[in-house]
Amino acid sequence: MDAVSIAKTLHPLEVRILLKYGRGSEFDALAVRSDLGYREGQENQAFSWLTGKGLIEETARTASVFYEITPLGLDYAQKGTPEERIFGYLAEGVSARLPELAEKLGLEQKNIGSAFGLLSKEGSLSMDAEKRAVRAAAATLPQRVTRLAALLKRAAAQNGILEESALASEDLAAVQAVAKKRGAGDAPFRVAERERVVYRLTEASEEVRAALISLGMTGEELGALTPAMIEKGAWKSGTFRPYNIGVAPARAMPGRKNPYVEFLESVKDKLVSLGFEEFDGNMVETEFWNSDALFMPQFHSARDIHDVYHIDNPKSAKFIEEPHLSNVAAAHENGGNTGSRGWSYQFDRDFTKRLILRSQGTVLSARQLPTAKVPGKYFGIARCFRYDKVDATHLSDFYQTEGIVLGEEVNLRTLLGFLEMFAVEVAGAKEVKYVPGYFPFTEPSVEVHIKHPVLGWFELGGSGIFRPEVTKSLGIDVPVLAWGIGIDRMALMALGLNDLRELFSPDLENVRTRRALSKTR
Repeated sequence: MDAVSIAKTLHPLEVRILLKYGRGSEFDALAVRSDLGYREGQENQAFSWLTGKGLIEETARTASVFYEITPLGLDYAQKGTPEERIFGYLAEGVSARLPELAEKLGLEQKNIGSAFGLLSKEGSLSMDAEKRAVRAAAATLPQRVTRLAALLKRAAAQNGILEESALASEDLAAVQAVAKKRGAGDAPFRVAERERVVYRLTEASEEVRAALISLGMTGEELGALTPAMIEKGAWKSGTFRPYNIGVAPARAMPGRKNPYVEFLESVKDKLVSLGFEEFDGNMVETEFWNSDALFMPQFHSARDIHDVYHIDNPKSAKFIEEPHLSNVAAAHENGGNTGSRGWSYQFDRDFTKRLILRSQGTVLSARQLPTAKVPGKYFGIARCFRYDKVDATHLSDFYQTEGIVLGEEVNLRTLLGFLEMFAVEVAGAKEVKYVPGYFPFTEPSVEVHIKHPVLGWFELGGSGIFRPEVTKSLGIDVPVLAWGIGIDRMALMALGLNDLRELFSPDLENVRTRRALSKTR
């Protein structure tokens, strides 16, 4: 590209820098803002463009430390530091308790206590026999206080900034004593480190600069035609920048939902359209609703600490609702009124109150049963927590879509129909198979498996018909179909992913790409 062609593509911000500075002169951001009137940030944008074109080069880079006044520091500059205000209030013959000082001066008690402690050590204030703060005889404010007050006023008058290199050693020590680098909300100064980068024009810029002059470009060229310019006719006397139709337009990034969120909402819409009612619940649950109400024995291996997360404080709930507690306890011990022999062990009524993070979505179904309508259809999408090794098909916290269907006429065939809907219509699987399974709370029990094009066969979820020990203990005397489907895994197939972790990726470009792919399926 020749010099004339390059000159025609330059932005006015670049043009003005090339025309302002000669071949041997050096400049930095502060100089450009001062000489050319650029707003802060415009000069760095121009530097980036010119460096990329090889028209300027970096000659030096130095780090500087600055002290920026904080909102608290501005307040001190206007009203005085806590030491100044306390000392000023405690004039000769005036005394006050520290809480009184805090109230009258509008300061926090911790600031009053700290300021009084320092001033008393330095002999400016003392405490009398009645524990009241008083000014010491012939006392004056310590030099550090007056020095800091002067520095605060100086910073407030200088755009809120003090440069370290411009401070005398005593002033620097005073600022450093009260400045913080991070979390400076309770400090009058914030430490900030900045770099000063110096540039100069390169040899290649000579020809481009000459081309700019020959083309009559000044950096004041107009970039757009506005209604006001047309109305007043100002466009007739203005010079417009060349328009390069070969430049790609800026990529539009409209706001949109995360693809996984959209998928979850589509599943909800699907189930609601089929007449299901949505239920929800707490992520912190008791062992009772998470497991005991589902006829899972208290000695079951899933109760191991490696499978559930326990709550440390409080450790247990205060009570479990009756008559559900007594009915479930009886079902475990001897079958109760369910026609079962139970598990034949002593049900622990204290253990059942223990709080955990729910490990399965079926807890929502258990809680719904006592108030469910017959016939009725319910579903929920529950976030569950279970200790597990994280890999492409397992996460330590995951979502399940949980559902129950109650009615005199429902049976296994009805259940298989729902499972097929999830596998084929929601997940988009081409190959589906049903495998006999075992769950303490359902009989018969069925697992549904789908085939992923990359990961192969994996379980989508479990299902079955609730056992009488579950339903009768909670007041239901009709068949209840139940399923817990890994909705994360359905999304894995539906969105064309190969790893569950991609559902929660912070990579926005990947999220946008995956969304586009899912829309084409």
